[in-house]
Amino acid sequence: MSTPIRMISSMATKSLLADLATLFESQAPQYRVHIESVGGVDAAKRVQAGEAFDGVVLAGNAISNLLNEGKLLPGSRMDLVHSGVAAAVPAGEHVPDISSEEALKQAILNASSIGYSTGPSGVELLKLFERWGISAQIAHKLVQAKPGVPVGTLLAHREVMLGFQQLSEMMGVQGITVLGPLPDAVQITTTFSGGISVTSTQPHAVKELLTFWTSNVTAQSKVRNGMVPA
Repeated sequence: MSTPIRMISSMATKSLLADLATLFESQAPQYRVHIESVGGVDAAKRVQAGEAFDGVVLAGNAISNLLNEGKLLPGSRMDLVHSGVAAAVPAGEHVPDISSEEALKQAILNASSIGYSTGPSGVELLKLFERWGISAQIAHKLVQAKPGVPVGTLLAHREVMLGFQQLSEMMGVQGITVLGPLPDAVQITTTFSGGISVTSTQPHAVKELLTFWTSNVTAQSKVRNGMVPA
């Protein structure tokens, strides 16, 4: 009989962790990995509230906060992937140039509506607008996706005409055209990390899982899901 490992993660790593869980189970058939993927803010709140999970995968800053709050075992953080932000438009719409910082800024100014996420990439995007000095100018065009709702969904439904989110969350969404990653000069990179919950009854199993997920065996899956190994 297999032992279940219960994990919670943000939506940004949902597809990746599904792949990595399958890989792990093929190497360690005595375990079955169950991953619940929700909005990152909601995931952190549930862990903070003491809901029982064996492990957590969230943006690095959220993992650090949970460690500081005593919700994860000290020293259990393992960095899994680095994830960059991409831009996209609804399928069939004009494809703007975003190849340089100035081109991206102009595309944002020209867009009739702009979608962004509740996650760390959304926070950093707003900071970028502030640095450019255009926050007030575009404030009426900004639409924040609800927690757990991909920006790609807003684009596919034409609720926004230009959207930004982790590339991993844009990949595979029907009804959108991914323009590509943000220019290097303004790219927003989030590190996603794992940690062992203090509520886990099998911390050694979670450590084995996270150690495998950081190994070279998983590198191809990470790249295939639009991320790079940490």
